Amino acid sequence: MNIQDIIKKVKQIEIRTRKKSEATLMGQYHSAFKGQGMTFSEVRPYQSGDEIRRIDWNKTARFREPFVKVMEEERELTMMLLVDISASMDYGTKTQLKREFVAEIAASLGFSAAGNNDKVGLILFADKVYKVIPPQKGRKHILAIISTILSADYIPAPARMEVALEYMMSVFKKKSLVFMFSDFGDDYDVKMLRIASKKHQVLGMRISDEKDNEIPDVGYALFRDAETGREFWADTSSKRWRYDFAEEQLRRQKQVREDFEAASAGFMSMQTGDDYSRHLYQYFRRK
Repeated sequence: MNIQDIIKKVKQIEIRTRKKSEATLMGQYHSAFKGQGMTFSEVRPYQSGDEIRRIDWNKTARFREPFVKVMEEERELTMMLLVDISASMDYGTKTQLKREFVAEIAASLGFSAAGNNDKVGLILFADKVYKVIPPQKGRKHILAIISTILSADYIPAPARMEVALEYMMSVFKKKSLVFMFSDFGDDYDVKMLRIASKKHQVLGMRISDEKDNEIPDVGYALFRDAETGREFWADTSSKRWRYDFAEEQLRRQKQVREDFEAASAGFMSMQTGDDYSRHLYQYFRRK
């Protein structure tokens, strides 16, 4: 993808996602993710319905009429987007590549955060962390994140999500909202996921293609793992082989979901082309 294609794609994603964010997600995002506490704002005269425990007794005694302390939510949050850039994410057979779908979802989340004056950061990882964009605010920053996801070199290596989580926890100490995008096709350290979920609010987002779980009947075929380079022959005309392959993909997806839930982390699974705004809206409402 050349620079002109990336700019065009970023503009298209911005138009689509900002409209979705403003129409459906921004309010739910604000409700779902509260700030870090309450901070003093001002003192004003008592109004009917105010809580008695908010009365400022010193000012009330001085002016001989009731005043209350007004508190407001300490709103500013940090959102971290952890994006798998192993080679299997640079794939798609439907309307878009997985990387493009991730960029669109990340944009929608980013604009929702920006609309609530929250910071957004990015970590690109595979077998190690390859790029980091520190958390900042604003529309231009979100557009830079989208462009980075689209233009990244996707790596022929296994994705190790524990490496990204460990790096994030070592560098960004403040509690964050962590959205991890991957197809979760590689092994990972469950212990690190549990540690991260105790400190941060983590949501695993499995991004797949409709052909990930099925192999067509093309007879004997040579397969090559895009991440490890391993090659092997398989008889795809065998119904049993195709069934076992599909079942293994489903088993792995179920295991990943169970691992996230056991770690008290959120998890959702989407295919390229899905209505991701509906999935996110439902997740925010549950929160």
